[in-house]
Amino acid sequence: MTPTTIQLVGAALFAVALIHTFSTKFFERLAHSQPRHAGLWHLLGEVEIVFGFWAMVLMLFMFGIEGKASATHYLDTRNFTEPMFVFAIMVIAGTRPILQFAGTVVRLAATAMPLPRGMAMYFMVLALVPLLGSFITEPAAMTLAALMLRDTLFSQPVSRRLMYATVGVLFVNISIGGTLTPFAAPPVLMVASAWNWDMSFMLTHFGWKSALAVCVNAAVAALVFRKQLGHMGQAASVASAGTGGAQGTEGTEEAGSVAPPAKVPASIIAVQLMFLVGVVVFAHHPAVFMGLFLFFMGFATAYSAHQDRLILKEALLVAFFLAGLVVLGGQQQWWLQPVLLAMDADAVYFGATALTAITDNAALTYLGSLVPGLSEPFKLALVAGAVTGGGLTVIANAPNPAGVAILRGRFEDQTIHPLGLLMAALPPTVVAMLAFRVL
Repeated sequence: MTPTTIQLVGAALFAVALIHTFSTKFFERLAHSQPRHAGLWHLLGEVEIVFGFWAMVLMLFMFGIEGKASATHYLDTRNFTEPMFVFAIMVIAGTRPILQFAGTVVRLAATAMPLPRGMAMYFMVLALVPLLGSFITEPAAMTLAALMLRDTLFSQPVSRRLMYATVGVLFVNISIGGTLTPFAAPPVLMVASAWNWDMSFMLTHFGWKSALAVCVNAAVAALVFRKQLGHMGQAASVASAGTGGAQGTEGTEEAGSVAPPAKVPASIIAVQLMFLVGVVVFAHHPAVFMGLFLFFMGFATAYSAHQDRLILKEALLVAFFLAGLVVLGGQQQWWLQPVLLAMDADAVYFGATALTAITDNAALTYLGSLVPGLSEPFKLALVAGAVTGGGLTVIANAPNPAGVAILRGRFEDQTIHPLGLLMAALPPTVVAMLAFRVL
């Protein structure tokens, strides 16, 4: 097909946005060298701002070239359910009661392992929590794991190599760990109904392979960095009590530098777990889950003594990032779909893994669901490739921006460098590739 002017502009802006995501450190340096415009450079240095900013530029082009009616119609036809869902689930999952409950589960599981406490905790956060994402959704699992890591492992200075390796394993494991069910991983969610993939199908074709790869990735990382994990066990008791949510993503407080808050009553935990489950169950119905979220806000306010600061700012930034990806991504179908359809089952697996690094993996599988007559091997290869590459970049998988928003405050210059993430995610990605293509 011949692309329209707006489609060409959209593709060009998408490429610029990708380059921008790899250049955020440059803008942060400009903020220090040119203090007169430091605010603007800091804004452009925020990775969560990138796609929203260039989506705005696209809409300005659309208003200028095609007019108000066409531009507003385009926005009205975009589906912003996923950004809204990620916002709601991040805020609820990042509360003290939920973190305390998750921390208790992880600590109990770690206690049962014949390993040093810190090493066992590290393994469980990188293995058990991503697999829980198959039931509580990947964005919720990412939020929980990132907050627990921030307030335990990253509560004290650790090597840069460990920090990036941990984030790389976390992102890959979250991406593949949500494939035990048909409703938790965004790329699976896009096709499960259209292709009639149920729980049994997912466990048979994806689940056991994902679980094996997740455990291998977590175990290798725990073994390689075992000498740096000792303090994680001591910090876990403080973090699980809920100090994480109050500090924010950019705070520099050490876990344990303040007295841990009182233990949250079981009744409060139960109610907030019900809100979490309700949002997950109605993930496709924004009117319902946003209504539940507003009720949750009222409940959290009424029982503020058992809450830390809600991560509203961080969740809004992530939602803005994803919304910008939805707007820009809507103009990429003209080149992305032919690229996919030109491949056989083997080529589409590796092609999808690579393409996922430069576009949201749910967008890839969604385009595949629109094409009739695809063979079963092609469908399996497309989805497997999409989830395999989901940890390579910030934009590869919807939950990744949430992890970046929570963890970047612990990194140098408060930035997780895209190239560092890519290099750290390659080894666990290779493990996932072997699990899906060899087993």
